[in-house]
Amino acid sequence: MEHRLLGAGGPAVPVVGMGTWKTFDVQGSAEEGRHAIVREALDAGATLVDSSPMYGEAERVLAEGLGSRRDEAFVATKVWAGSTAEGEAQMRRALGWYGRVDCYQIHNLVAWRHHLPRLEALRDRGEVGVIGATHYSPGAFDELAGLMRSGRISMVQIPYTPRRRESEREILPLAQELGLGVLVMSPLGGGALAARAPAAEALAPLAALGVRTWAQALLKWILSDPRVTAVIPATATPGRMRENAAAGAPPWLPPAERALVARLAAR
Repeated sequence: MEHRLLGAGGPAVPVVGMGTWKTFDVQGSAEEGRHAIVREALDAGATLVDSSPMYGEAERVLAEGLGSRRDEAFVATKVWAGSTAEGEAQMRRALGWYGRVDCYQIHNLVAWRHHLPRLEALRDRGEVGVIGATHYSPGAFDELAGLMRSGRISMVQIPYTPRRRESEREILPLAQELGLGVLVMSPLGGGALAARAPAAEALAPLAALGVRTWAQALLKWILSDPRVTAVIPATATPGRMRENAAAGAPPWLPPAERALVARLAAR
């Protein structure tokens, strides 16, 4: 699997990782199934894992799934709190679970002015690697761009699919200009886009590029944009992380094949 730099001065990370939104918010007997998904991701080389306190039990379930293999993973998580006190509590819990957070992000820019100084202090102490910020809504991209220009973050996380291309207007060019890493959330459209698979013969022109499934076509479409650092598809289905990870190696899609995937996604 190819690796790319997370941002200026940041570490190299695999281009396909794993998200935990919705899929890891479980308790009880379902937890072991998620732990198996974590092991599958690590075995496939998809060692970048992403979570958030917004995702219910996901941070804890992910940490327990990593277990003794924690050092094999690049852990990205988030602070999602309206107050400084709750943000600090979330950070303490995450550091207790993971020991160190490799990429700590401010989720949806919530109270970012309060949380950023604390994250900077943790980074300076070595408990946090790089600092990032996320947002799902193009309506917040102006604010996100302002924070990017401040020089205080090294990574952004945004949506980007053949059907959601708003980030091409400013966020992706700005990230390239500033040398920031870009993580892509919900690269399969939260499952909805992946579920709209075209007929198998429509994917035949992509076979020589290592594409066997529609999910791989969508992931390759995103990763063929060199401004993107990594995608973090979520799954609760055994075997799916191996399929996703297989999309994380060149060759990437040339313009004509990328346009084909965009046309298929628009149907």
